[in-house]
Amino acid sequence: MTTILITGVSRGIGRAMAKEALSRGHQVIGTARSDDDFGDLKGEGGFTPMVLDVTSRDALAKAASDLDQPVDILINNAGVKGPNGSILSVDDMDGFLKTLQVNALGPLMVTQAFVPALKKSDEGKVLIVSSQMGDLNDSPGNIAYRTSKTAVNKIGRALATELRDDGIAVANLHPGWVRTDMGGSSASISPEESAKGILDLAEGLTVEKTGRYWNWDGSERDSW
Repeated sequence: MTTILITGVSRGIGRAMAKEALSRGHQVIGTARSDDDFGDLKGEGGFTPMVLDVTSRDALAKAASDLDQPVDILINNAGVKGPNGSILSVDDMDGFLKTLQVNALGPLMVTQAFVPALKKSDEGKVLIVSSQMGDLNDSPGNIAYRTSKTAVNKIGRALATELRDDGIAVANLHPGWVRTDMGGSSASISPEESAKGILDLAEGLTVEKTGRYWNWDGSERDSW
């Protein structure tokens, strides 16, 4: 039975991925910042809640130490939008730094912490939920969020290189423009549609495909 660890399952795409994975018969370990954030997921068979701050090295070390089982798929999903503003207008630098910490360093630290559990799997996989807003040729605005996603794309490529010899595949992905608190009500797809595509991508990911950048629907992106 496949065990999937998903960060940020309190709402949006993360919550939809947890429910989709459970519907496919997978075991799901889902993280959120507080116990109240899990909602009805706690009543789902096969779901294990993990209260976790993805930016806390101490919390990550304890969570990884307490986890006495392999992780087959790690999906780094937790993220924040951060302060609005273009490169010349953004002035909330504390918020900018927090955005980088959660969206870029968070996936790195989570992956570092759970590499031992991934190595226990016969076919460990790491997925990083990025965004086309991190593409270097994309439009301006929301510079904190965009910068964080550009950074995490590089982190994903580096992880793919480092983990390839361990048989662990790594993929960055654009989840689509999704109707969530972050994406807004005018977005083109639902969290459930995005989640199904991401789970299909996760299940089909192999070391031969490591280090690539994908769309939620399984098509490969040609820009970073």
